[in-house]
Amino acid sequence: MDVSLTERAYIKMKAASINNLKYLEDKPVIRVGTGTCGKAAGALRIREAFKDELTRKGIDAGVVEVGCMGHCYAEPLIIISKPGFPSLCYGKVDEVLVKRLVEDFLINNDPCYEFAMAALEPNDIFPTFRDFPRGVYEEKMILENCGFIDPEEIDFYIARDGYSALADVLNMEPGEVLGEVKASNLRGRGGAGFPAGIKWEVVRKAGNGMKYVICNGDEGDPGAFMDRNILESNPHQVIEGMIICAYAVGASLGYLYIRSEYSQAIRRVNNALRQAREKNLLGASILGSAFCFDLEVFSGAGAFVCGEGTALINSMEGGMGIPQHRPPELAVSGYLGEPTVLNNVKTFCYVPLIMRKGADWFKKTGTPGSPGTAVFTLAGKIAGPGLVEVPMGTTLRQLIFDVGEGIPRNKKFKAVQIGGPSGGCLPEQALDIPLDFDSLEEAGAMMGSGGLVVLDEDDCMVGMARFFLNFTQQESCGKCTFCRLGTKHMLEILKAITRGEGDMASLETLRELAEDVKTGSLCNLGKTAPNPVLTTLKYFRDEYEAHIKGKCCPSLKCPDLIAYFIEPDKCSKLCNICVGSCPVEAIYTRDNGLKAINRDKCVKCDNCLKACPPEYSAVIKVSPPGLVEEREREMK
Repeated sequence: MDVSLTERAYIKMKAASINNLKYLEDKPVIRVGTGTCGKAAGALRIREAFKDELTRKGIDAGVVEVGCMGHCYAEPLIIISKPGFPSLCYGKVDEVLVKRLVEDFLINNDPCYEFAMAALEPNDIFPTFRDFPRGVYEEKMILENCGFIDPEEIDFYIARDGYSALADVLNMEPGEVLGEVKASNLRGRGGAGFPAGIKWEVVRKAGNGMKYVICNGDEGDPGAFMDRNILESNPHQVIEGMIICAYAVGASLGYLYIRSEYSQAIRRVNNALRQAREKNLLGASILGSAFCFDLEVFSGAGAFVCGEGTALINSMEGGMGIPQHRPPELAVSGYLGEPTVLNNVKTFCYVPLIMRKGADWFKKTGTPGSPGTAVFTLAGKIAGPGLVEVPMGTTLRQLIFDVGEGIPRNKKFKAVQIGGPSGGCLPEQALDIPLDFDSLEEAGAMMGSGGLVVLDEDDCMVGMARFFLNFTQQESCGKCTFCRLGTKHMLEILKAITRGEGDMASLETLRELAEDVKTGSLCNLGKTAPNPVLTTLKYFRDEYEAHIKGKCCPSLKCPDLIAYFIEPDKCSKLCNICVGSCPVEAIYTRDNGLKAINRDKCVKCDNCLKACPPEYSAVIKVSPPGLVEEREREMK
């Protein structure tokens, strides 16, 4: 291989990319976040509003679509970079603020600090430099470019040293590349945490025949959107990582397996692949070397179980998404029976950084057993929902209360569900557990792919266990008896408990079934499905006993164990708001003009409780339902 050939090819390519972006130099640039969350909040409308206002005012400024910075709670979100000022981020932007920023900031040099969420770099201009509250705790590696580059234009990625790691790798021996990944102790971010370098080594040693590299972008966890965000916001980093992997193991073809619901991610990845081929970063003789490799997108049908490797491979081969027995492992016999590397989106994203900055640099962050960072989606009862990247070893308390800004509406924290629907529900006493693969497993939870749902005092833990188990039970492929029938019987027990029909003996049956399903299931869907049940039984047993012994739901969430009542001494005869709010006409007016609820018609929707004016607060929710009967008897 002519070493200087690939170097010259990359230098020339980067120079061309920088030149192509010169139109953005020396003038204001407005970056508009157009990830899925941004678009849902109206980002495209804001983009057009900026373009129209700039044209109307005759201002020469660039408007660039970027991905999501992770601050989903603040969408639509924009960044304005203007010469002489730090880059400033503004959230919850509307058309009125668009006109204000164009007039005051772009024309009159007033950055409207009162509307700015943060300055994105230290400076002497912004009064008392302010970063995002979570910025102190975050350390962005794989999310560094998200929200700053146009994911649909390769020049932005290349101008920020994108594909430079690939150019360097092509001047190394494949064994050297593999050695660096092994030295970094990079663990797969798909959930299991298996060392990537060991997996790659097995594939590399599997001979010189056909080999494949596959990226698992299925991501079926409720409330999880880490992989989708990366694929939408920075697809080229994933692609570069896959090419480097292919070079290290000797693969010539790869696939990005992306669930079909991720339409924008699929479109942007396909566009990125086309641009990479045009730049000679994919296909034959990459950057003038002897290495040939290409990538394609495979659109999955959306089965949760296809997040499991063998089920994913089965679906790619045209079969049903059903897991298979191991061995052989996929690294030995994977797609079409050939050695296959299968890693998660985030795992591949780390590879270019490790090759560019070194294994020692990577290991400086995180813990000895789990180096690097962890990417989480913050969802549920949390003030700052969105996407975050923190060093491994950060505690749950720091993640929820410092990074996520705590629980809204002054509610008390109750639990956190971590690791997706198969993760564990951990209580307040577990908040100081460090976030790494091993510590979470010891606590009965797991890192998973990074989904995290925060629960507050209003959530019923029995109901949450039922909710998550219902999801995994429905998503079971049905191959294993333990998973197919065991989860069904567990769910029936939970349903009975939430109806007030359980007994104390059923709790032991529930625990035994959970342990049997964990032991007897073939794949990790079944092995981890009981985690929400086991952890809630362990940490919130008192709530189970309240449902069984008291026939009540302390959190007032289980519909069969609650009832609604209108206090006569608080109800206003002249107010009919609750009547109009009821979708089933269960609220009627008594002869004395006061309102009452027909319990036979009531569907427990909570509308009347929310609609009742605070000055009256006449509608109350009680558990068990018999309390209403007692109150009605007292009235008579």
